Amino acid sequence: MAEPLLGDGTPVGSDGQSVEALPSEADVLLLRMLHHGLKDQAIARQLGVSQRTATRRVAALTERLGARIRFQAGANAREKGWLEL
Repeated sequence: MAEPLLGDGTPVGSDGQSVEALPSEADVLLLRMLHHGLKDQAIARQLGVSQRTATRRVAALTERLGARIRFQAGANAREKGWLEL
């Protein structure tokens, strides 16, 4: 069976969002860490990456969510259904 597509050819998930718009497992894990108030240094330790890499991942996720700050990223993720509390 063919995969459903949006008008621009982007694959669609079961909830109607484009597959590209859905968070990866890594995104969800990062959102949970942010929700628990972890700073970049603690996130880096948990993920086994450098603090700079953790900072970049947080910045990329924040930008992807259309946010300017971490709190706003969390609120936007919740709105999108990416984060269940």
